[in-house]
Amino acid sequence: MRRWIASLAAVAALGARAAGGGAAQTPAPAAGDAAAARPSFAEFLEGVREEALARGIRADVVEAALAQVPAPLPIVIERDRTQAETILPLERYLARRLDPATIKAGRTAAVRERALLNQVSRQYGVPPPILVAVWGMESNFGRFSGVRPTIAALATLAWDTRRPAMFRSELFAALEILQDGDVELSRMRGSWAGAMGQVQFMPSSYLKFAEDFDGDGRRDIWSSLSDVFASIANYLRSKGWAAGEGWGREVHIADPAAARIQATVARRAGGCQATRDMTVPLPAVEWRRLGVELPDGRPLPAGTPDAALVSGASRHFLVYRNYDALLEYNCAHSYAIAVGLLADRIGGGGAFPRARVKRAVPRARRSRRR
Repeated sequence: MRRWIASLAAVAALGARAAGGGAAQTPAPAAGDAAAARPSFAEFLEGVREEALARGIRADVVEAALAQVPAPLPIVIERDRTQAETILPLERYLARRLDPATIKAGRTAAVRERALLNQVSRQYGVPPPILVAVWGMESNFGRFSGVRPTIAALATLAWDTRRPAMFRSELFAALEILQDGDVELSRMRGSWAGAMGQVQFMPSSYLKFAEDFDGDGRRDIWSSLSDVFASIANYLRSKGWAAGEGWGREVHIADPAAARIQATVARRAGGCQATRDMTVPLPAVEWRRLGVELPDGRPLPAGTPDAALVSGASRHFLVYRNYDALLEYNCAHSYAIAVGLLADRIGGGGAFPRARVKRAVPRARRSRRR
């Protein structure tokens, strides 16, 4: 903890020097070897400027963007160390995010945007309740998508020592978006981590998955609901969402059975911690043998797909292959399960019939503006 506080203090001090126009000094060794070896923030920005120009980003785009970054943002470093999805237990996170007001707002939004949601769902094969749930989790149904200037947030994290290579790449992707003309620099705002718009796409995801569903020539995830829903749907479909299948369900497991499962069922391998904190998929008959049942004590239905088990301290979930697409959006079980449960609450009562996938020819992508 002391080492972390010292690191934040070093960031704040460097930011103050940079804002004052002086040459920033390297942090004290107490901030860690990596921090001590990094360049000053001004030197870092000069390196970004040179590489951006070498990548073909126009000089006017680069200069305008970097002129808005006089110093690193200490609040961004702090938020990076305290993400709710990773520090809160599953049960507390679900209780916080799935409150009655959120469920009511989701149902209201789903009814209000029903025609558009069904249109998007038919084309991409992702159910409307899932689209609304992701939208709700990411931006409170469009009410709040972040106020941090994206370039400044990404520059701070690219200069920081925890994941500099990843965020440096995202910084160049953001500059490319500005050059393409999809959004003005003043509107390019989002989360502390550089995630943008109502869908909270990182810039690299935006370049790959954002959609111009309303056909106005811009992939506007900041203010166009057509583009927002289509972009979420395109992302999930591209990450393996299978039309007509669910995400998972809550189950009951008695403590002795949970202990046996923990001791005998293999864990998955994966690139992020969440994928390693779940079991390998097993057929329903095997889960029944191991003591997994529905919350009301009935046995698992025979048609239950092969499923992996995700457990918190007291709640358990069997999750199907579509769950992996939700983890691709945010690789944290708290997040993915919250999306699934919120979608279940929004879609309760059969408000949305299963969508048939429209095998239409995708819109031709507009040419990039350079």
